[in-house]
Amino acid sequence: MTDHTKTDVTGGVIDEAEFAAQIAAQIESFLIALREIAREGNGSQAVSLLLLEISQVLLAGARLGAQMDFQPREEYQPDVGPEADIDELRLRLAQMLDSIDTYSFVFDPYVPEVVVSQLSDDLASIATDLDNGLRHYKRGDIAEALWWWQFSYVNSWGNLAGAALNALLTVVAHDRFDTDFEADAEQVAVANEILGETGTQA
Repeated sequence: MTDHTKTDVTGGVIDEAEFAAQIAAQIESFLIALREIAREGNGSQAVSLLLLEISQVLLAGARLGAQMDFQPREEYQPDVGPEADIDELRLRLAQMLDSIDTYSFVFDPYVPEVVVSQLSDDLASIATDLDNGLRHYKRGDIAEALWWWQFSYVNSWGNLAGAALNALLTVVAHDRFDTDFEADAEQVAVANEILGETGTQA
């Protein structure tokens, strides 16, 4: 009987099939949500929704990163057919994000070189990586799916998702702080006017 359990980096034991099912569910939920956000094209809601969805899929990535290295059963990655066409997804995201699509980030904080990219491109790249593993999973190749998700998380999509999350959080922060600042300025003006009138009356 084949042992499908695995020891993680903390010394705990996981069941690979159950673990893969949990990761697959999180990834499929993210892909469905990303396509729906792009389809709706509601820029006013997109930033908050993307912030939520990326945060959740990064949790799946962190769980993968916390495991000892998964090993594929074959030397070469099995063919699961052509990659999903994500050009329409990329274009819809670019149109929706508009002026906040282009951003910059440091890919490697230990080699601090600033990279200029587009959120739409990076989200589409993340979707491609995740979908590739999901197709392996749906074919019943759990070992390949887990290996690919973990490998691509460490080497690609984890970093891109983290950068995109930071960019979206920055957009939210600017929006919240700028609004608060304007509100404070108006309150100060009103307060000064009231104080001025009080001083005149005195």
